Amino acid sequence: MTRTDIPARLDRLPWSRWHWRVVIALGVAWVLDGLEVTLVGSIGGVLERPDTLGLSAAQIGGSGSLYIGGAVIGALVFGRLADRLGRKKLFLITLAVYAAATLATAFSPNFAFFALCRFATGLGIGGEYAAINSAIDELIPARVRGRVNLAINGSFWVGAALGAGLSLWLLDPQVLGPVRGWRVAFALGALLAVAILLVRRDVPESPRWLIAHGRADEAERIVQRIEAEAQAQHGPLPAAVGHASFGGRAIPGWREVAQVLLKRYPRRSAVALALMLSQAFFYNAIFFTYALVLTRFHGVPAERVALYIFPFALGNVLGPLLLGPLFDRVGRRRMIALTYVLSGVGLALTGWAFMQGWLDARSQALCWSAVFFLASAAASSAYLTVSEVFPLEIRAVAISIFYAVGTGAGGFVAPLLFGALIETGSRGAVAVGYAIGAVLVIAAGLLALRWAVDAERKPLEEVAPPLGSELTR
Repeated sequence: MTRTDIPARLDRLPWSRWHWRVVIALGVAWVLDGLEVTLVGSIGGVLERPDTLGLSAAQIGGSGSLYIGGAVIGALVFGRLADRLGRKKLFLITLAVYAAATLATAFSPNFAFFALCRFATGLGIGGEYAAINSAIDELIPARVRGRVNLAINGSFWVGAALGAGLSLWLLDPQVLGPVRGWRVAFALGALLAVAILLVRRDVPESPRWLIAHGRADEAERIVQRIEAEAQAQHGPLPAAVGHASFGGRAIPGWREVAQVLLKRYPRRSAVALALMLSQAFFYNAIFFTYALVLTRFHGVPAERVALYIFPFALGNVLGPLLLGPLFDRVGRRRMIALTYVLSGVGLALTGWAFMQGWLDARSQALCWSAVFFLASAAASSAYLTVSEVFPLEIRAVAISIFYAVGTGAGGFVAPLLFGALIETGSRGAVAVGYAIGAVLVIAAGLLALRWAVDAERKPLEEVAPPLGSELTR
């Protein structure tokens, strides 16, 4: 048993340049994910052309599902390793996998190779979610953990805007044009990943993880360096209050992981699963087929699709930024419920207007921007919930399990389902898919209102004590 004040010392730190470096180096994972998803969404129409890859709508939807499938497997494999080997090793490995797979995508000669690359890219991104969500929550002070986590998850849409702009520019016939432009777009994404890999090397291992694995001296040295930098910037630091005890347990086996999730925290597990599954269906159903809706139903030229991503991305970025502080002030449970339920209502109303033919391409984009202002904060809160309500020893694997089950069920099915619905050419059929997504997120929001944890401003060790330990004050 190790008794330490390191968690309290990390939580009492003022926000400093060091925190900004961590947020930028690790948070870029969501920027890259947004870049990837948007590139495929924006160039979906281009990839249907016979002079590119000649894909069908079903194949585009299928490649999206393979990307999600890879992310599910990557989360499970790399999430387990992040608890065993450490956060830092894994967030370096997963980024390298992503970079290699994205670069390979640029050289795809046919659908089979393209689909394989999308799967491999998903492997890297899935592993990123588990390792990085763990590291972020373990390094960020408790009083701002909610808003920072939401803002980082919302940065997905910075990548989305970047991907839209990149594709719009590169697909322009005056630049590279559709035939070569989509390949260069993926290659540039890989170069960005390599640059971030170099920055990420300076991010330290999580001191909390080090203590739990018997490396208290190393954790102490890291925290002292962080404190010295914060003190140089802000002056004398406030006193740290409280000690946490870490049990020094070996890595839990799968049976113990299941016992913790299903017997010790069954309500938390039910909420986490509902939040992850519903937001995955909600997002992947709409975003992986966004370009197809615009081209098939609104007559938008394939090379202009990216223009309609910008208002959509703006709503998604602003939601977590503006609503994030309320998750720390008003509280997790109430804000999760509010954003989920209102997102579902907004989706249902937009689906009805789409079915009635009341929307054109511009008004459709504006409606999505409003809906996803709320939905982005809601989806980000799902990742926040999973990463903070389970013990440190199984934090990364818990994230990976709920990401895998929720995204596997919701995210894998949604692109295939909506690809098939769009192929029918029926607005009513597509609206039925929207209605399914609305029902799922509303139900998840109501479940969260009843059972979600009031984790705001609390140390991680208080929200979920390490296995075989207790928090003392």
